[in-house]
Amino acid sequence: MISLTSPIETRAHGWPAGLKLAGLCVVTIVLFQMQSLWFHLAAFATTLTLYALPGQSFLRAGLRSLKVLWPFVLLVGIYHLIIRSPVDGLVIILRMLTAVGLANLVTMTTRLSDMIAVVRWLATPLRALGLRTEYLETAIALVIRFTPVLLAKGTHLTEAWRARSARRPGWRVILPFTVLALDDADHIADALRARGGFDAMKE
Repeated sequence: MISLTSPIETRAHGWPAGLKLAGLCVVTIVLFQMQSLWFHLAAFATTLTLYALPGQSFLRAGLRSLKVLWPFVLLVGIYHLIIRSPVDGLVIILRMLTAVGLANLVTMTTRLSDMIAVVRWLATPLRALGLRTEYLETAIALVIRFTPVLLAKGTHLTEAWRARSARRPGWRVILPFTVLALDDADHIADALRARGGFDAMKE
């Protein structure tokens, strides 16, 4: 499985995965508790600074990953302009960008295997009850790995539609996108079976 870890080495790459994930949880809780616009402006600026510290290449890679949020930013912005509450809308947008940006920063500086190891440790009580936690571990790994892949395929479908038609793609790409997702799921299932399935994970 290909990791989403950035090849550009940073100091955060050497930090324990559990520490980074715990810190992300704490910061996210604080972000949702605070309502001050100035606080969220400072938090977003700090996040951009963290991306910029390792260099321009790391910063560009991080900003590219945030481009998928623009439809949500647009919807939230338009809605709060309609209800004449632009400050509240800006707070929500900054909170969303900061939270997702920090989560992506953790992903870029943490090996997928290390994150799964944290999940395995947290699920220790469940294994003591006889539950098979490898399903959870694999599901988390697949979500982390294939969410950007599916987003990229959705973008390619939209671009292919625009290259062939002057009409907006809209709902028309939903069916081919679903077929692509199901096809990927079939390939993943075949790959798991070829490697012995979940029974092999217990060995």
